[in-house]
This record gives sequence, C-alpha cells and structure tokens, in this order.
Amino acid sequence: MELSQIIERISLIFGSAVLAFLIAFLLSPWFTRQLTRFRIGKQIRENAMSGEKSKLFSALHAKKSGTPTMGGILIWGTSLIVIILSRIFSALGVIDHSLLNRKETYIPIFTLISFGLLGAIDDYLNVKGIGKTKGLSAKLKLFWLIVLSLLGAWWFYSKLGFSSLAIPIPSIEAIELGIFYIPLFILVIISTANAVNFTDGLDGLASGLLILAFGSFGIFAFTEGMYILSAFCAIISGSLLAFLWFNIPPAKFYMGDTGSLALGATLGVIAMLTDQTLILPIVGFMFVIEALSVIIQLTSKKLFGKKVFRIAPIHHHFEQKGMKEFTIVMKFWIIGGIMAVFGTILGLINISA
Repeated sequence: MELSQIIERISLIFGSAVLAFLIAFLLSPWFTRQLTRFRIGKQIRENAMSGEKSKLFSALHAKKSGTPTMGGILIWGTSLIVIILSRIFSALGVIDHSLLNRKETYIPIFTLISFGLLGAIDDYLNVKGIGKTKGLSAKLKLFWLIVLSLLGAWWFYSKLGFSSLAIPIPSIEAIELGIFYIPLFILVIISTANAVNFTDGLDGLASGLLILAFGSFGIFAFTEGMYILSAFCAIISGSLLAFLWFNIPPAKFYMGDTGSLALGATLGVIAMLTDQTLILPIVGFMFVIEALSVIIQLTSKKLFGKKVFRIAPIHHHFEQKGMKEFTIVMKFWIIGGIMAVFGTILGLINISA
C-alpha cells in the first residue's frame, strides 16, 4: 500500500471520528432539553433481578431519579447521521468512499439501529411506568434479542460465508463450525449486549470502557484491510466521547438500554466480523466481570439462598461498601484499558502470524 493511500484512509477514519464528536457534542444540550421537556427521566428500579425489593440500590441511587435517560439515541443517531452524510458526499464526489458497505457495515449498522430501537421501547415503557415490570418483560426482551441476533447470524453464515472460529494463537488453525456458527453468533451478540447493559450503572463507566473496546476493534479492522469498518468504529468512538463529556459525574443524561444494548450487540458483531471473537472477552474484560458477578449472584441466591455480593453487578457492591462512584469508574477504566491493550497486542500478533 502506498503512503498516499495510508494517509487517505487514516484521514477518513479520524475525520469520521471528529465529525461524529462535533455533531454529538453540539446536539447534546438541545437533546438534553428535549428529554427534559418530554419528561424522559430515569426511574430507579424497585426490584432486584431475582424479584425482591432492591432497598440497597434504591438508597444509593435515589438522587439520580428523574435525570434524563435514553441518551443512547444521541450516540447511534449521530452515527447514522455521519453515515448518511458520507453517502451524500460520496454521491456528490466530495469524498471517494461511502461508509455504507455490504461486506463491512451493513450488519453493524442494522444491529446498532435495531437493538437501539428495542432498547428505546424498553426505556420508554420504563420511564412511563407501563407494564407489570415497567418495561419489556425479561422473556419478551430475550425473544427479540434472539430474533435480531438470528437475522445477523443468517447474514453472516449465508451471505458472508462465515462458518469458523479463529483461535488467537499463531499456527493453530480455525475451528470449522458449519451450521453451528449460527448459535455461536447468537450467544456472542446476546451475551455482549447484556454484559454492556449490566455495566451501564455508574456515570461514565460503560461509555469509557466502550471507547476502549471500539478503539481496539477499529485497529483490528484497519489491520485486516477493512477500512470502512474501522471508520465505523471511529464514528461510534467519537459519538461516545461526546456523550462521555456530558455523562461524567454528575451526569447530564444517561445512556439507557437504547444505548447499552445497541452498542454491546454492535461490539459483538464487529468482533465476529473481524474474526476476533475470542479476543472480545479480553478487550471487554470488565464487561465480562460485570456479567459474571450477576450470574454468580443469581446462582448463589437460587441454589444456596445467600448473596455473594452486597449488590450485583459488582460495581454496586463496591459502591455499597463505601467506595466513591468516580473512584470505581476510574479504577475500572484503568483495568479495562490494560486489558484492551493486552487484547489488542494479542490480536495483532495473531493477524500478522
């Protein structure tokens, strides 16, 4: 690849990130006012995942009740705006490449928007107190997560030809899965979506970790020659950075399920698309820890009638023990950053092998 081509593609990636940041940053004050105007305020959950009253959690976060939520719309909405602009500018001849690409971005864009809409419905029902559980029931939400993931799995398997699992160890060949690639895809997408959703509980926590994760997979995409996908990761990172500016304590608004489900599922799709599925738990290490804490808590309570953590996910456990919210966020960011760097290095070694 010539130097001019490298510069051109890097410019596309960084230009996309900067444009996404500026759009999201400039829209944030107006967007916050609209959320306040339509009374889209966070409702503190009354029940824990196991069903009983969540008194400890309610006491910790009562002060956050009423803060605008559904901020995830700003993130995926900005991403969609930048992609549409790229299509327009490409048609006018202003730029050479549109960010709409069948092989690289069709499914990530579909995932971002579809999971975002699913989360938005859940958030809206929660805010308005509609339904027995003030939102979509767990079974109904899982049903739609499976349906949307199945559509993505079908596209990967039948249209893009994915059917194997890469092992991130040089000289070890990928495992051919055949039709079993479809359930693996569904498992990865649903697990990642829920893991990010569990992590989104403290101001700035999920958004900071997501910036690290999308940055890592943007590097993988670039190294593998998927420059449009790399630019897509940059767009999401730029939008997240603007969101984080207003989400750090005290948060002006929250991401909501419309953000966490959309971004988590999209991260999983990009991991599958770059063939770095087994690197995902390393890059997203803190998401894994958060999800495991919930699984351990629920399993222990069901089998033994005892709690392992004061509150799950684990960030609330530390919060209940007296650790300041920003301290937890900073420490989780540090751990997440270290693991993201380690996972990126391991992935790059495997790509170059």
